[in-house]
Amino acid sequence: MAELNLKQIIDRLNAEFTGETRKLVFWYDDKADFAEDMETVELQNAKIYRLQPDNQFYTKYFLERIDQTTNYLIYAPFPKPDVRDNHLEDTCAYSRRFFADRASLLSLDLGIEEKYKSVIEKHIKFFANKERTQRFYDLEIENFNEETILVGLLSAVCKARTCSFEEVVRVVLTGNEPVDNVFLQEFEKYDLLSAFWKLCEQHFGYTDAKPGLERLLVTLFVTYTGRYVQAELPAAWKSFVSYKSGNIIAFLDSLMNSVLYRDQYDVLSAHVAKELNVLPAFAGMRADDLTECDTFLAVDQVLIKWLLDRLVSEDIGAVANGLTIPELCEKRAKMHFGRKTGKIYRMLSAAYSMVKGADYHAAEGFKPIIDRYLAADYRMDRQYRKFYYYYDRLESTESFEPLRELVENIYTNEYLASLLPAWNAGIRQDAAFSAIPLQREFYNTNLRYAKERTVVILSDAMRYEVGQELFARMQDDPKCTAKLSVQLSVLPSYTRLGMAALLPHKTLEMTDDFQVLADGILCDNLAGRQQVLQNYNPDSVCVQFDDIKNLKVAELRDVLTKRQLIYVYHNQIDARGDKANTEDEVFHACEEAVREIMDFIHRISVSGNTYHFIVTADHGFLYKRDKLTESDKISGKSAEKAFVNRRFIVSEAALEDDGIDHMSMGRVLGNADGKVVSYPVSSNVFKVAGGGANFVHGGSSPQEMLVPVLEIKMERGHMETKNAEIALVSIVRKITNLITSLDFIQSDAVSDTVKTAKYRIFFLSEDNEKISNENSYVADSREENAKKRIFRMRFTFKNKKYDKDKQYYLVVYDEQSGLEQWRQPVMMDIAFADDFGFGF
Repeated sequence: MAELNLKQIIDRLNAEFTGETRKLVFWYDDKADFAEDMETVELQNAKIYRLQPDNQFYTKYFLERIDQTTNYLIYAPFPKPDVRDNHLEDTCAYSRRFFADRASLLSLDLGIEEKYKSVIEKHIKFFANKERTQRFYDLEIENFNEETILVGLLSAVCKARTCSFEEVVRVVLTGNEPVDNVFLQEFEKYDLLSAFWKLCEQHFGYTDAKPGLERLLVTLFVTYTGRYVQAELPAAWKSFVSYKSGNIIAFLDSLMNSVLYRDQYDVLSAHVAKELNVLPAFAGMRADDLTECDTFLAVDQVLIKWLLDRLVSEDIGAVANGLTIPELCEKRAKMHFGRKTGKIYRMLSAAYSMVKGADYHAAEGFKPIIDRYLAADYRMDRQYRKFYYYYDRLESTESFEPLRELVENIYTNEYLASLLPAWNAGIRQDAAFSAIPLQREFYNTNLRYAKERTVVILSDAMRYEVGQELFARMQDDPKCTAKLSVQLSVLPSYTRLGMAALLPHKTLEMTDDFQVLADGILCDNLAGRQQVLQNYNPDSVCVQFDDIKNLKVAELRDVLTKRQLIYVYHNQIDARGDKANTEDEVFHACEEAVREIMDFIHRISVSGNTYHFIVTADHGFLYKRDKLTESDKISGKSAEKAFVNRRFIVSEAALEDDGIDHMSMGRVLGNADGKVVSYPVSSNVFKVAGGGANFVHGGSSPQEMLVPVLEIKMERGHMETKNAEIALVSIVRKITNLITSLDFIQSDAVSDTVKTAKYRIFFLSEDNEKISNENSYVADSREENAKKRIFRMRFTFKNKKYDKDKQYYLVVYDEQSGLEQWRQPVMMDIAFADDFGFGF
């Protein structure tokens, strides 16, 4: 780094006179700053000749006639004379010039040409500080011209790591308030403010008689909005639209897509939205005109209201800009503000599925009901759960209350009201208990002949649709082979009886005091269940999930490696749902249960040398959000000695009343038990003292009695996987428009060996300058039909001159790794780019 000191000057002078060839060096010290110092300076390989204004001719004679061999530093304590007045001009032409002012030293040190030295001189005050000067050096600018010098100075003031005007603007806009901005104050201190605004004009087309950051911000956001909103902008906004929209779109895209700057983008966006009062402006536009715009959160507010109105009016055929309601929800959830609005869009998408399933009519016959439930109807329970999962995560739900009431009405009064009576009519059929495997046959069917070590995870209250979600997510693991089946639980469908049914046994019975025995052993706790299990498999053990999940690897292996069969009791869903104060958290508990079991299986397969797993449940559950009314409750009068629950009553005699059905316990347990289980044929409940009635189980319904059986085999070692890749549908050789749309295809559908990936797509010059906006794409399609994996991206290019002889590239980067995936060379052949060639 150049500094102004005598020792450095002497060292530089000595370096000038190295070698055998005679050298003459002229030093015009304009302000005679070193006149006194030169009285004592001695050079190693040259003499000092003091030039006077009136001895030029003699000096010429002396240097070219009297002494033609000695090296001389010709020191002149005055400015270099004009060419017409300088008798030594021709001598200077074949000699060298030396400069010792700070600007000259910096220019020489950095390799800045003489013609740009004036730029350094104008801003020499900047270089008075070593730290600032070092920051300029650290930018490592390769090619100096007036613009790169100015941008470098601005970058150094902003403490940017690269010489980039876009980075300067990012720092200025995000690092301080627009009013009294400290960076602008620093620019003014070093006479850089006018350069900053001039560069804003060159890069973004922003001009103003009194430029300011507020109006620059508005120009950026309005211009961006104008490109993506298909309606006409408000008249008051039009004066802010810049003719360099390509540069602005590229800049704001990089801002909103940057992990470093995206939060600041939101702040800036909210600031401009408030200044422009954007919500009323967008509210007057059609949804079709807004689907592509991502500038302001207000766009999502308007689209969400449109979606909400369509759903409440049950207009499931509504389309916005060619997108159905779920397609629009998916698209907007993946866009910039999806971090804030994603849960709303996912809630609305779930509501759409519920509304679409309105006017439900159950199948006829027990087996057809089951078949349709496993193929499609379970999704009603899934989407109902998803709706409330996201609904409960909203900060404010007031606006969505009408939609919630509609969803609740469809689920309770159309879906359950039709399905449950049909189910209970079917379950009375003689063949009902042979339609699908029974829960009490679980051990014989799945474990009796198992040869490898098996971990059985019994998740309390994991109903079929939750198990199906676990199945779908496990299929995404390339090391996992999963198979999902179903079994019919016992009735009443409650924990003690269900957990006993899952054990090996010859006899299963309920005593007269309603205790549950397997082979005569009471098995309502861990010790009893383990005793029963070990009678059939001595190398087995029963453990609680919470006791094993956090064991150290050595302790975990000690539990597993000594056993052939491990029953692990997991209690996330039932534990939350069975308590009155937490029953409304049951859908959140379902999400946690799926994650916990997935994590547990992965850990056991990696650390416990165990690769075979079966996940099942003791029973499912019914949940409705609305509080029960008296009409939803059945009196349930029964004999004095009875086992009474909200969804069942076990007694010596059947209850005979409207809305109640019954079944012998002997039929359920496969014995001669004469007791009877009575249950509501609808989703109603018996009147029972105590709080909590939204989460229930024990009765007869697909949600309570269809229990998942998920068999999972994890691969040993490593399985090769790859990310879902994207490619151009047709090769593009030439770009001829500032706005260009290209079709891409996701090469393979996401599967167990093809993983979801996120890509950043944009255009670059051969100098690595980003010349277009940046598009993001999540390659997550599972469509087997390749045509359905085609997608279109629109690119807006910077307004600048493009050289037909230079190379430009379409590039694709993997967002997670940050690595370039591929690039396609293109020629930029855009006519009239950069102000249409007219310079204004």
